[in-house]
Amino acid sequence: MKYILLIFTLFVGLQISAQETTGSIVGKLTDKELNNEPLAFANVLIKGTTQGTTSDFDGLYEISGIEPGTYTVIFSYLGYETVEIPNVEIIADKVTNIDVPMSASAGLALDEVVVTTVARQDSEAALLLDQKRAVEIKTSIGAQELARKGVGDVATAVSKVTGVSKQEGSGNVFVRGLGDRYNVTTLNGLPLPSNDPSRKNIDLGIFGTSIVQSIGIDKTYSINNYGDFAGANIDIVSKDYNGSGFLEVGLQSGINTVAAGEDFYLNEGPNYSGFYNTNSPEFPLNNYNFTTSWDREDGGTPANIGGSIRGGNSFNIGENTRINFFATGSFSNRFQYREGINNGGVNIGTALPNSEYDYVGYRYSTNTTAMGNVGLRHKDHSIKYNYLFLNTSTQRQDEFEGIIDREDDAPQGGGFVQRATFERNTLFVHQLLGEHGFGNRFDVNWGAAYNFLANKVPDRRQNTVLPDNNSEPDGPKSFRLVSAASSNHRFFQDLDEEEISGNLALTYKFKANEDDDFDGKLTLGYSGRFKDVDFEAEQFNFQILLRDSNNNPIDQPLVDPRNIDAYFNQENLVNGLYQIRTFRGPLSFAGALEPQFYNGSQDIHAGYFNFEYKVSDKFTMLAGIRGEQINQSINWSTVIQGEGSNELDNFEVLPSVSFKYALNEKQNLRLAASKTYTLPQFKERAPFLFQEEVNQDSFGNPDLQSSTNYNFDVRWELFPSASEVVSLTAFGRFIQDPINQITVASAANDISWANTGDNATAIGAELEVRKQLFEIEKETADNILSESLTVGANFSYLNTNQKLDPDKIAEETTFTVRPTFTETKLSGASDFIVNADVSYFTELREDRNFQATMAFNYFSERVFALGSEGRGNLIDRGVPTLDLVTKFQLNKHLTFGLNAKNLLDPSVERYQDNASGNIDPIFVERGVLEEEVDILTYKKGIDLRLSMTYRF
Repeated sequence: MKYILLIFTLFVGLQISAQETTGSIVGKLTDKELNNEPLAFANVLIKGTTQGTTSDFDGLYEISGIEPGTYTVIFSYLGYETVEIPNVEIIADKVTNIDVPMSASAGLALDEVVVTTVARQDSEAALLLDQKRAVEIKTSIGAQELARKGVGDVATAVSKVTGVSKQEGSGNVFVRGLGDRYNVTTLNGLPLPSNDPSRKNIDLGIFGTSIVQSIGIDKTYSINNYGDFAGANIDIVSKDYNGSGFLEVGLQSGINTVAAGEDFYLNEGPNYSGFYNTNSPEFPLNNYNFTTSWDREDGGTPANIGGSIRGGNSFNIGENTRINFFATGSFSNRFQYREGINNGGVNIGTALPNSEYDYVGYRYSTNTTAMGNVGLRHKDHSIKYNYLFLNTSTQRQDEFEGIIDREDDAPQGGGFVQRATFERNTLFVHQLLGEHGFGNRFDVNWGAAYNFLANKVPDRRQNTVLPDNNSEPDGPKSFRLVSAASSNHRFFQDLDEEEISGNLALTYKFKANEDDDFDGKLTLGYSGRFKDVDFEAEQFNFQILLRDSNNNPIDQPLVDPRNIDAYFNQENLVNGLYQIRTFRGPLSFAGALEPQFYNGSQDIHAGYFNFEYKVSDKFTMLAGIRGEQINQSINWSTVIQGEGSNELDNFEVLPSVSFKYALNEKQNLRLAASKTYTLPQFKERAPFLFQEEVNQDSFGNPDLQSSTNYNFDVRWELFPSASEVVSLTAFGRFIQDPINQITVASAANDISWANTGDNATAIGAELEVRKQLFEIEKETADNILSESLTVGANFSYLNTNQKLDPDKIAEETTFTVRPTFTETKLSGASDFIVNADVSYFTELREDRNFQATMAFNYFSERVFALGSEGRGNLIDRGVPTLDLVTKFQLNKHLTFGLNAKNLLDPSVERYQDNASGNIDPIFVERGVLEEEVDILTYKKGIDLRLSMTYRF
């Protein structure tokens, strides 16, 4: 570090020496269309030279190092009149000041105004400037960068940030090795509900980037956020609009190279729109009243399509009031096909998987989005209303062939399992936000939100057929040897989450004397969130009967695995071949039809105090403290523990401090430290048996307690220009009583959650570089055309460790589990994460340009789940990803795009590691897994997409 600072200091010194015989131009650009507000990121160019700059967030600009002489200075901004000021005299050692008010050109095309809005609010340069000026450590990715990299959803967008990786097959992300439970997701600073009962955060993959203005990823704790944090606060800022009216329509179509070559199969019932729902039938135990088929059906041509429309407008009402509107709607679908192996947990004695399948999976997903907002600004006051509707669905047809249970079901192979699943998430968000300025010193910011989310799994269907004779795995199939009633079932799930939240912050700015700029500010704030969760599930198990009521054997018929409807029907139910029952029991049991459920509430009241003070021109500090009262209660009625309830009642005191030292105008040194906590989720504390995967069951632990986190970050950053950055960060996390997902000692290898030890640590470093290799201005008779090449890369190294304590688990839980290791890595943590991209842009003529971006991502191996009972950890192998994104703007109305995702098409693999290293001594005697065992393999294929956008 000291050598970097020395070199930079020498460079600055040489620059200062060179400028002693030159002059400068400075000034401020304002926007006449918006009540003379500062105009950020307008271009300022000295005609006939390569010297120029852009205005900053305050509309300020500076061009230094200008040789003495007389010049013409050009001020331009897309959608505004270009202003040329001739005969500007530059004098050595003097500063020339030029303030320019700019206004929109008459008769401009509407789409040019739209581009203006994008450039001002979500450009890479704007977000970098915000990062540079902030006291706390922050990172943002905006719509401009998302479009350049061809990112379609928020989960993928976040994974482009340093130290962040995405879990395969989901929208769950890991930040510095810390997964879902350590992160926080907000929309415009207000919390969002979860769409999965097992997760704290909503699936980021369901948010299309069409609604996004920017995404803030704060990896250090800010006192205005909720304290349930250790990884990152991910804040989605919805699109806003302030220009003239526009309307845009988009279409897209594409294929997945793996899915396109297959006959595609899906489930009867769900439609292609993703809005399907059905309830469990009446009288399901004494009659066969199910109307949908058990068998797969033709899924159609696996072509990915999509469409979108968006528009906005804004206008003045009088001299000091402006109103704006923005709305967008979209629909897209996606077909995926997977083929490979999918095995269960390993049996230690044989080092073989308990279940061993050849696997085929068909997936069809949809995303329907509607968003609108309206804003009103009057002088220093603004109020905005946001509405968001999301409906996402995933339909799966999964098929497994092979050994179902090495001891019981098809031990020699020949078993067949198929599961048809449809899952739908529907989210409604209403937000009202306000900002008010009273004079120069007093600001009030507030927000309120109502969220409702419904997660439904209507009529999941699973059936299992086995060889009628275990010694003939390739012989005829039947249900005769199926051991568990739940092997053939229908399942209905409803999860409703309703939440009201609000924020209020009062800020007072102060200064040492009337001649100074503001030296600091005091902020007092309140946050509250009040959440209710209702979960209800019914599972109807089809138990195969081998004897009748008189104890006579029943002759079970042979079954065609592709015609299950021929067996499960009213006739065979009446004939006594099978019985329909729930987990609670058959029809003869009084409470058989009572659904299993858990209900929960979580109330958080928080007050905070924040103090920001500019100690000197270079040094600024931010210190605060937050107090949170947390009440989390849950009650349940399940077959595992009957009826019961539990409550967490915690009061947390959370201090936080940040320091920023400006080494010079382009370099900052930052430090942040804080204390936070981690709450368990409702599902993790509810003793309900979830059978979400064919190979894995899970249930909650009512004795689970919260964790305490201590966080530390230090960062050095350099901003060579408005669009460039170099940063180096070191960080550490210390977690007391960490919560882990772990395999329970049981015949079924069930999963649960526990505070598995006293502490865990995560220590690492991050490097980010964003550099413009060249930018060429080509002057033509009509205008100035540009050509540029930009590269970016970020690297993350992470070392995690947690101490596991089986005695602590035994004392604090009611189940038995013994981790294989005494120490191991955190689940989800990759040692190395790499993101890199290179972008080329060229203007061919006015309103015609071409842009291409190649983006690469890699994460190294990471732990999926902790090993137990002498087995090693489940490990996900590292995966490299390469994407190509191109966009060609043909004219001011029409733009085409061609994207190719996952060009390398690597194999996605998971394996059970051999047990070595810090092994619990008890397993040295019992025996451990001594070799790697493959658990999961498949390929995703290459996604090709052609898009067209037309702007009216």
